[in-house]
Amino acid sequence: MSENPPRRAAIVGSGLIGGSLGAALRARGWYVSMFDEDPDRAARGVEIGVADRAGVDELAEITFVAGPVTAVPAVALTALERGGVVTDVASVKAPIVAAVDHPRFVGGHPMAGSEAVGVDGARADLFDGAVWVLTPTPATDQHALATVHSLVRSLGADVLTLAPDQHDRLVATVSHVPHLTAAALMRLASARGESDPALLRLAAGGFRDMTRIAAGDPSMWLDVCAENRDAILDVIDELLGALGDMRDVVDSGDAAALERRLRSAQVARRSLPVGAPPPEQLSEVSVQIPDRPGELAAVTALATELAVNVYDVEVAHSVEEPGGRLILVVDAGRAADLVGALEGRGRSASVHEL
Repeated sequence: MSENPPRRAAIVGSGLIGGSLGAALRARGWYVSMFDEDPDRAARGVEIGVADRAGVDELAEITFVAGPVTAVPAVALTALERGGVVTDVASVKAPIVAAVDHPRFVGGHPMAGSEAVGVDGARADLFDGAVWVLTPTPATDQHALATVHSLVRSLGADVLTLAPDQHDRLVATVSHVPHLTAAALMRLASARGESDPALLRLAAGGFRDMTRIAAGDPSMWLDVCAENRDAILDVIDELLGALGDMRDVVDSGDAAALERRLRSAQVARRSLPVGAPPPEQLSEVSVQIPDRPGELAAVTALATELAVNVYDVEVAHSVEEPGGRLILVVDAGRAADLVGALEGRGRSASVHEL
């Protein structure tokens, strides 16, 4: 008996994220095709083993668009014409989701990266423990969303479902402005280092940690800043206010006030969430849903609203009941909260131990 053929994925864009996607998918048995406007870059992906072949795959069941923000809509619409599910990895979502209004498109953004540039920096484990945001709309096909959700979970990522504009506001704080801040601090240090070369030789752990992301590819940030300008400016203004407040405290010599601010930051930093808990701390929440667009997105959005992490998702059908059954794997301690909220909105839901 012959083995089942491997699942097929296509990646458009052979940079760090595209290459890491290829490496991660191939490590899990997928057949990966890689396309790039520069054929040499796609060929390099094949050469280093992050893709099986260069070019377009008409048979791919899923296509990842890993290009600049402004290029994503046209590439995604072309891929949708070929069939299959299409998702992207851009760090701005609202303009892309608005431009690609199609049931089989699922906006996505893995919160992962490194200072490495290009496909040669690709790592199969880049997404292990990373948060991967999905931004479905009411028109998103639930099977397309389930396909993307399950696949990115299989790559080791934790999935978070957000509205596109909510995503853009949040990443301005945790991704876009931190990169710009690192670039500004690095520029300041470099300028001061010109008059005192010893400065950069003193750049130890803390400085290197804060500025590491400034070593990444600058080209992508031009589109990001253009497409998410308003949210970025809002956060920069708040940051300037916070720095002004910190300056005033230091200037005043108020040690108690300074300690309160530093202690608060320490507690917040130590409270950042980590990866998925062990299986014994997880439960399945089963929800009956009609077989129509938007149902899966509505349930996962409710989970996000309640701050309930969804670690896996599956849509199951049976002849015994109409529509389908959505199965979510969540924290055991929060499963009852999610079920209560679902029932409060007229849905039939139940909890089962793994």
